[in-house]
Parts: sequence; structure tokens; C-alpha cells
Amino acid sequence: MVLNYIWIAFFLVALLVAAFRLIVMGDVDTFPAIMNSTFDSAKTAFDISLGLTGVLSLWMGIMKIGEKGGLVNAIARWLTPLFIRLFPEIPKGHPVFGHIFMNLSANMLGLDNAATPLGLKAMEDMQTLNRQKNEELARRNWLSQEKLEEMNQTASNSMIMFLVLNTSGLTLIPVSILVYRAQMGAAQPTDVFIPILIATLAATIAGILITSAYQRINLLNLPVMLLMGGMCLLVSGMMWMAQVLDRETMNTGSTLVANILLFLIICGFILAGVRKKVNVYDAFIEGAKGGFETAVRIIPYLVAILVGIGVFRASGAMDALIGGVRWCFETVGINASFIEALPTALMKPLSGSGARGMMVDTMTTYGADSFAGRLSCIFQGATDTTFYILAVYFGSVGIRNTRHAVAAGLLTDLVGILAAIGVAYIFFG
Repeated sequence: MVLNYIWIAFFLVALLVAAFRLIVMGDVDTFPAIMNSTFDSAKTAFDISLGLTGVLSLWMGIMKIGEKGGLVNAIARWLTPLFIRLFPEIPKGHPVFGHIFMNLSANMLGLDNAATPLGLKAMEDMQTLNRQKNEELARRNWLSQEKLEEMNQTASNSMIMFLVLNTSGLTLIPVSILVYRAQMGAAQPTDVFIPILIATLAATIAGILITSAYQRINLLNLPVMLLMGGMCLLVSGMMWMAQVLDRETMNTGSTLVANILLFLIICGFILAGVRKKVNVYDAFIEGAKGGFETAVRIIPYLVAILVGIGVFRASGAMDALIGGVRWCFETVGINASFIEALPTALMKPLSGSGARGMMVDTMTTYGADSFAGRLSCIFQGATDTTFYILAVYFGSVGIRNTRHAVAAGLLTDLVGILAAIGVAYIFFG
């Protein structure tokens, strides 16, 4: 329901802003720009879905090999003590735990192309569990088919926790951001590396705490506390590496490590299949067939969200929002030097490519080594694209009632934004 209201608001706010600009300011270009944005956004949504088809097919094929080779089940057993605390609805040792782990690992390594299909597979398995639970409940309570279908279109607690973990965007190797900074002429492209780690860690911890509060999950247990402590130690180690290595070595090394780990995962799955005497080629083909079907299911959801965002931007509503925020801070005498970078933060929950464009524009306008330029990079790395992930992941399994997913995701984004601003002032203010 929340997403429904937000989507409607995109269009109504855009209409009001465009009408004001036409009637009061005599701007005759806004409405054509809005309509052009609808066509461009719809095309972009289709291109994104089409571009995902090959990657989805590849990783769904690899995951099918891992399933038949027993490796996914093995990973699930290893992670059961931790994941049963965060995902209490999922049975112990279920293979979906392996898919969740693979998705989160790919995200942490900055491997977005690998993370999305792995995440879609995890969401598909959670929806299967959701349907099984709902069908049993419907049989016991003599519920109608319409009621059962409504229940199947409602996100489960596990789906929401998984989505929030993705939207928190914990990334240990923000290679793309460092590359953009180098291209924009930053004297030290890696100077935002540590601030990004701090901001994204804060967002991830906040996401777990917020979603657990909604779902009344008790986090005071050893596995979860070890996870929190391990995350802090891992980030501390990355901070130390960033200080002792020069930027070229850091960029090259992080990219190399990420891709080595990814290829080792592929080879590990294949070897596990060989060990179990699985016909790995046939298993890959069987899994890959689902890639095209999943990509097609995503298209309408992506078109809806990207068109809404495009209309909001083209109407000038985003510029008006930024101007209003600036005025509020300056009126009460608060340092508003972060406002120049704020478009990146506001765009990030809506569109990853849009936020990337905002980041590049900020560095172009104010300089890569300016406070705004650096802060825009920290915003870009602090969290992930909440509405894009929600549209793709929930859309792939037909979820319409998102419950508290949007609220938890946006609160997590807010923590990431505040952490980014705070750490930027500490490091560069």
C-alpha cells in the first residue's frame, strides 16, 4: 500500500509543479519534458530487464548446479545458527539460506550483476515457502481462493528482512565509485573509501535493528552478536589496508580479489556437481531457462517505478525539494554545505543510475575534491536503491502488499544519509 501511495504522489506532485511552472512562470517546456521522460523511462526499464536476461540465465544455471551438487545445502547448514535468528520463518537448513548468503556476499564485493540473480533466486524460494504456509493455513481455516491469492501476494517477514539487507547496501569494495573519482580528476580517489565503509556499516546495522523491531526479533543472542562484531572487525581491517596501501594498489587489488572470489565460486559449484556425478551441463541449461521468464516478469514493475521517478524529475519537483531543504537549514543557521550533494542522497533510493548521474554532476560542478563532490560519493556508497530492489525482487514473485518493507528500507536509507553527512564533516569538513 505504501508503494502505491508513493507512486501516485510522483504523478500528482509532478502535475502540480508543472502546472505552477506553466501558469505562473510561463514555462511551456515542462509538460513536453514530462511526457518525453515517460517514454524514455519505459524504454530504460525494458532495456534493464533485457540486459538482465543473460546474467540471470548464467547465475540461475550456476545455482542449479550448486543445488544438485549439494553445495548450496552445505552453505545453508553452516549458516543456519545465524540465519534462523534473522529469518525465523525459514526452516533450519533450507537451501534458501545458501542463496541468501551468496547474494549478500556478491553485494559486499560490489558484484551487482551477480547479486541480482542470486537475490531473485532467494526471493523465489522464500515465496515458495510463503505459498506452502498460506495453502496449509487456507485448508485449516476454509479460506476462499481469493483470500489465498491475496495472502500469496503479501510479503513475508523473511522477504522483508532480506530486502532491507539488500537496500542497506553493505559494500566492502566500492570499486565503481573510486573509478569515477579517478576519472573526474580526484587527487586521491580512495580518500572516500573509509567514510563509505563507515556509512554503509551504519546503514546495515540500522536495517537489521529496524526490521527486527518491526518483526519483534530478539537479537540478543550469540550468532547475531558475533555477526555485528565480525562486521566491525572486517571494516576495521579494510580501513587499515586503505591506510597502508597506495590508491593504485588498492583499486587493482580490490578488483582482482573480487573477481577471483567470484570465479572460484563458479568453479566450486561445478566441481561439487562433478563430485556428485551430476551432468553439470544439463543442470546449467535447466536452471538457465528460468532467466528469461524472470526477466519478463520484472518488466511491468520496473516500468511503473522508473516512469514515476522520471516524471518527478522532469517536472522540476526534485529541484524544488532541494531548494526547500536548503532554505530550511539556512533559516535556522545550520551549516548547509552538504545541500549541494543532497540530490545524490535523495535519488539513491529511487534510481541507482540516476544517483550515479547526480554524483558525477556534483563532482563536475563543484570538483571531485570539494566537500560536495566527496559527500556525493559517500551517499552513493552508503545505501542501495530501495525502490529499484523492491520493484525487481517483489515484482519477480508477484508481491503487491509490501507491508513494512518500504518504511524499513527508507528508515535504513535515512540512517545511511545521516551517517554519510556526519562522517563527511569528520573527514573533510
